[in-house]
Amino acid sequence: MNLLVLSLGFLIGIFSGIVGIGGCILMVPLLVWMAGMDQHKAQGTSLGALLAPVGALAFYEYWKKGNVDLTFAILLAIGFFLGGYFGAKWAQVIPDFWLRRIFAITMILVGVRMLFK
Repeated sequence: MNLLVLSLGFLIGIFSGIVGIGGCILMVPLLVWMAGMDQHKAQGTSLGALLAPVGALAFYEYWKKGNVDLTFAILLAIGFFLGGYFGAKWAQVIPDFWLRRIFAITMILVGVRMLFK
């Protein structure tokens, strides 16, 4: 199982480096489906995995090529830091059923918007 989890992390990392996503869109559903986690545990595990390595090397590659707006990145990180805290607090009181629905609807809306814009 550890090798499978490590392999999933590696593949998600490759995809994340290519298109800038991974945790939410790939890691959480895979943890639910393949590891049998409930939505709360999958989201918490994903956040734990993303803390430091989420983009250090990928960010470096983009930065080397001049494809980073550092001011935006810092401001987004500060907002993400604070918003993540409050979002995580609120998520703990949302039943698993509804948390899965919120997650799925969010992915559908983002996907449809990206597909047609």
